[in-house]
Amino acid sequence: MSIARPRQRRPKPAPRRRRSGEEAREEAIAAARKLLIERGPDAVTLKAVAAELGVSHTALLHHFGTAAKLQSELMSTMVRDLEAAVQGAATHLRSDEAAPRALVDLVFDAFDKGGAGKLAAWIGLSGNFDVLEPVGVAVQELVSAMEDKFAHEKGDPRRGVTSVVLFIALMAVGDSLIGEPLKEMVDREPTAARKVAAFLLPKFFL
Repeated sequence: MSIARPRQRRPKPAPRRRRSGEEAREEAIAAARKLLIERGPDAVTLKAVAAELGVSHTALLHHFGTAAKLQSELMSTMVRDLEAAVQGAATHLRSDEAAPRALVDLVFDAFDKGGAGKLAAWIGLSGNFDVLEPVGVAVQELVSAMEDKFAHEKGDPRRGVTSVVLFIALMAVGDSLIGEPLKEMVDREPTAARKVAAFLLPKFFL
C-alpha cells in the first residue's frame, strides 16, 4: 500500500517590477547598441529591438515614436561614451602611467568593444558629422595631454602628436570594422594591429 506524499507547494514567482520610462528607454538603447555592433546600422529597427527585448513593437513606439528617434538617441549615447573614452585616455596619459601600448589599447577598446567603429561608419554613411562636435573637444584635450607628455621629443611635437592621434584613430576604426578578416588573411594574431600601432607611435617624433 503506497502512502500518499503531501504535495509540495511551488514558490510563487516574484512579482515583476514595473520599469520606469527611463529604465525602459535605457534598456532599448542598450539592445539597439548590441544590434548595431553585431549586425550593423540596418539592424537598428524598432521591430528588431523589440524582439531583442521581448516586448511589443507598440511599447517601443510609446517611448521613441519612430525608428529615427531611437537611432538618434543611440547615436547620441555612443558619442557621449566615445567622448568619455577619449577624455579617459587624456587623463590616463597625464597620470604618467600610460605607455604607448596603454594609450593604443584605450582607443582601440573604445572603437572595438565600445562600438565606436560601427558608430563612425554609421555617421560616415549618414553624413551627420555634427553629432561629433563633443568628441572634437575631447580630442583637443587628448592632443594637449600628448603635447605635455612628448614635449621633450625631437622635431615638431605638435605635428607629431596630431599625427599620432590621426594614426591611432584611423587604425582603430579600420581594425574594428575589418580587422578580423584582414588579420586572418595575413595569418596574424588578434592584437597585431595594436602592436603595430604601439610600435610605430614613437616614430612620429623622429
